[in-house]
Amino acid sequence: MAGPREGSESLNEMLDPHREEEREAAAMELSGRLAQKGVDIGSDEDPGQLADLLSAVEEFERAVEAAGGDLMVNMPDSTDPQSQQFVLPSRRADEPITGYESRILAAAQSLRD
Repeated sequence: MAGPREGSESLNEMLDPHREEEREAAAMELSGRLAQKGVDIGSDEDPGQLADLLSAVEEFERAVEAAGGDLMVNMPDSTDPQSQQFVLPSRRADEPITGYESRILAAAQSLRD
């Protein structure tokens, strides 16, 4: 017997057979936007978490700009950033998205303080 979640997923698939394709397309779009900002993302990441991560990255970017930083000069692959604190933290190899998102938000808060 299927659990409540499995039953609702089956019902959702019956009601919207393209749902999985839409989720994959959303994940690809978010991954592309994050890649443009210098963030490495795996191909199997959850779209909801990717959206939250993108929001955190954009929050960090706003904090950098408010502190007088230039986003083009302070990219993760920049050889000569204005300040290391203006560079988006890199994701650790074994770090879950939620942990990475928390570190980015903490770095943004640090810039504001």
